[in-house]
Amino acid sequence: MKTIQQIIAQKSKQQRITMLTAYDFPMASFLDEAGIDIILVGDSLANVVLGLESTTQVGMKEMLHHTRAVVRAVKNALVVGDMPFDSYQLNPRAAVDNAKQFIEEGCQAVKLEWFEDCPKVASAIAKAGIPVMGHVGLTPQTAQKLGGMKVQGKDAVSAKAIIENALTMQESGCFAVVLECIPQEVAQIITSQLKIPTIGIGAGPHCDGQVLVIHDLLGLFTRYQPKFTKKYADLGPQILEAVKQYKKEVISGHFPDNAHSFHLDQDELKKL
Repeated sequence: MKTIQQIIAQKSKQQRITMLTAYDFPMASFLDEAGIDIILVGDSLANVVLGLESTTQVGMKEMLHHTRAVVRAVKNALVVGDMPFDSYQLNPRAAVDNAKQFIEEGCQAVKLEWFEDCPKVASAIAKAGIPVMGHVGLTPQTAQKLGGMKVQGKDAVSAKAIIENALTMQESGCFAVVLECIPQEVAQIITSQLKIPTIGIGAGPHCDGQVLVIHDLLGLFTRYQPKFTKKYADLGPQILEAVKQYKKEVISGHFPDNAHSFHLDQDELKKL
């Protein structure tokens, strides 16, 4: 299984890190078989799986439930659990205990987003022996405070603040940091200054790795599509067509047919 040390080493070896989200056993199995380095049980679960409006609407119960499913499937990738908003931001004292729950379920690390007390919380979790992945730039859990879901660091002052946040994450003991929705020039500066890997999502090509939400990659989430996502497949229409065909064949009596049915032995049928 991929280790934290191997992920960190990929930066110095200039080996790009691949990371995707998964929320269930089948999808995690596919990602692991494909050789993805890091599988994130993301709090984007709220949007793409549960149909909620905000990532703040999922808690530990939901995250641990889906974490267990993902962990059962993974044999090679590093599994990271996304800590939900109220597990570390509303009650920092409980952050370490909540992080331990992810590790107990089989994760190798946890991820948390930048907020005012983030350095203290990240440091406490790291000192407890739990690997921490940071997250700066656009932080969806606190997006309202940032003016909504939009690009961050578009001027020198705000860009400098994001750079400082990333450096602080490193100093707090994080082994990697996600850079979300920031200008690629800012991401390049951060990547060059940090000793730990940067993983971009909407942060351009200069990061040490990239992450996407799997439902965006596969065209399974149509409510909205950020500019930085790329569809590598458009499975939504294929699924819809398959379901329509199933409905048509059931109504017409073409399914199930003889090939999809079981048969009783003729002698047994006579006895019956």
